[in-house]
Amino acid sequence: MTLVQMQPRPANATPVYRTAADAMDTGGPQVCDDMTVEVALAVMASARTGHLLVCDNDGLCTGLVTQAQLAAVSDSSAYTDRVQLRDILGNRGPFTFPVTTMAEAEHAMRYRQVDAQPAAEEQGSALGVLALAG
Repeated sequence: MTLVQMQPRPANATPVYRTAADAMDTGGPQVCDDMTVEVALAVMASARTGHLLVCDNDGLCTGLVTQAQLAAVSDSSAYTDRVQLRDILGNRGPFTFPVTTMAEAEHAMRYRQVDAQPAAEEQGSALGVLALAG
């Protein structure tokens, strides 16, 4: 998995550092953290996506949930139809900031062993999702 494809460039070319803002997907669905797991799975299926960006009632990004996470929760013996996304997210973050270089973002994601993570402004407003390309 990699974020960028390498292409040859002239030896005298100035290096260009692309940022997370250049690579993030801003078109994916954002949902509120009071949504139930069951509804989130339905939204994910209808949007044909493997993850959802989750925000609180103030519009601040609280995290990202994946289909695998939601499936594991719904398959657990403790699952009820009242479990909300905020119940499974835990602490806020980690986030990628738009000015983060793609190399730094990719390194951090590989270190955390995640394929996608939210991109947010410093104030916490969700901007999109940065995902490793398969």
